[in-house]
Amino acid sequence: MTSSAPSSLLDPLFGTTEVAAFLDDRARLQGMLDFEAALARAEAAVGVIPAAAAEPIAARCRAELFDLAALGEAAALAGNPAIPMVKRLTALVAETDETAARYVHWGATSQDAMDTGLVLQLRACLVLLEADLDRLEVALADLARRHRDTLMVGRTWLQQALPLTFGLKAAGWLDAVLRHHERLRALRPRLLVLQFGGAVGTLASLGGRGLEVTRALAQQLDLAVPDLPWHAHRDRLAELAAWLGLLAGSLGKMARDLALLMQTEVAEAFEPAAPGKGGSSTMPHKRNPVGAAVVLSAAIRAPGLVATLLAAMPQEHERGLGGWHAEWQTLPELALLAAGALRRMVEIVEGLEVDPVAMRAGLETTRGLIMAEAVQMALGAKLGRQQAHALLERATKRAVAEGRDLGEVLRAMPEIVAELSAPELDRLLDPATYTGEAGTFVDRALAARERGA
Repeated sequence: MTSSAPSSLLDPLFGTTEVAAFLDDRARLQGMLDFEAALARAEAAVGVIPAAAAEPIAARCRAELFDLAALGEAAALAGNPAIPMVKRLTALVAETDETAARYVHWGATSQDAMDTGLVLQLRACLVLLEADLDRLEVALADLARRHRDTLMVGRTWLQQALPLTFGLKAAGWLDAVLRHHERLRALRPRLLVLQFGGAVGTLASLGGRGLEVTRALAQQLDLAVPDLPWHAHRDRLAELAAWLGLLAGSLGKMARDLALLMQTEVAEAFEPAAPGKGGSSTMPHKRNPVGAAVVLSAAIRAPGLVATLLAAMPQEHERGLGGWHAEWQTLPELALLAAGALRRMVEIVEGLEVDPVAMRAGLETTRGLIMAEAVQMALGAKLGRQQAHALLERATKRAVAEGRDLGEVLRAMPEIVAELSAPELDRLLDPATYTGEAGTFVDRALAARERGA
């Protein structure tokens, strides 16, 4: 399934059992067999093979009738698993109907079975991914709505910068997820298409009936018909890989933010608590951001996997040598990683513990310094930006050097009080008065969610 061996110790941590079930070896085999069953029925329907041959073939297209280990050993010699699969399927059909066995895999090539089978697997995976995207959107929208006006520190370069609201931070996460959902809706029609072209993409083996069979086969599998076969044109899969990488990256950004908010010195938000979750093997007091760690690991691993799919795109002539093979383990691993990261983030956000009191306390850490820009802008309207900046820079340095509140220093500066009254200074030093359009931006993200829901 993946480039690393399945692990009962680690797979539950980094993936999801539901998506893994659609990407494992049995699912890969069943996808190819579903193609073979549909091919037989389609060809029988249009009269390319005898009508009586379809069901004996389809009846044997069940993964439980095959020895996966034996197929794997045979694939090592054949070069792909479809070749021994077709050989074994033919033998199984022959046990009950030798005539039908002659028409197994009629007019197709190995890549038709493998690529279409993969598309069927991915279709099932995308249903699960989209369901978790919906859950994450709902949870983020609720978080943004509840904390629309919850004040906290905005940080740049890991330093306190200006006030904002936790609702705005959550709205930023939501906005990114909405874009990923939009991208998914756009790529689905390009991805969920039939692969059927025969040896070199001409369907010459079907004697002029190729398009009839293609349409019937696509109908059987409920896939769209592409304008032409895409054996050596891998942009469809590369686009999905890029989307999975983008999703993992945005989830990683959320995880990074939340892990930083969980730091002991910050303690403004926490992953949901649960027995046995986030502890240390030696330090009883620890509450580690274990969910964020899993999401970040996916964000770290995903770019290399995406790069493999992109590197595999320049394939030779009508059928690729090596590039196609490089996709087989890489794409499922990437999909499983992204699915695991998405599920972990859903669980984190749905149960996120937010501490507005700690957030408000964080605003007091700099003793008013984070409000320097607000005072500077008001003063700049009277004195000009440069002079105002110089005055505030001098005031902030004095406040730091003397361990005083910025407001106290400003009220003792004649240049300041000559321009700003005491009530004006009080207002300018209040973080609640300097969140700009934060509330409007939250509302816009929520409205976008409602439009797309």
